Amino acid sequence: MHEYSVCLALMEQVERVAREHGAGRVERIVLKIGPLSGVEAPLLQHAWPLVAAGTLAADAELVTETAPVVVRCTQCGAESEAAPNRLLCGQCGDFRTRLVSGDEMLLASLELARIDEVKASCV
Repeated sequence: MHEYSVCLALMEQVERVAREHGAGRVERIVLKIGPLSGVEAPLLQHAWPLVAAGTLAADAELVTETAPVVVRCTQCGAESEAAPNRLLCGQCGDFRTRLVSGDEMLLASLELARIDEVKASCV
């Protein structure tokens, strides 16, 4: 399952950021996933609890947002949103475009709890 390995890589990044900020727990993770990324958000949501179990992010809410597909026309220079299966310029309609975004999976934000907040909630 491809999404499981994606979750493992995400967990490494989440734990690194949490350590850098002295967090005791991760409460919320927001991802932006482009339709051309090859990552299926529902499968990612399904794999996440398996990867997060026993970590700082075990109880974290995983939120996925869809990033738009944006192309830049090589003919008129315009940037516009496009359908994932129709990468045409929104300005002139030409097919000679370059992908600007829509193939990424980005860690958009993390909500962290400090170590002292975690200890206080456990008492």
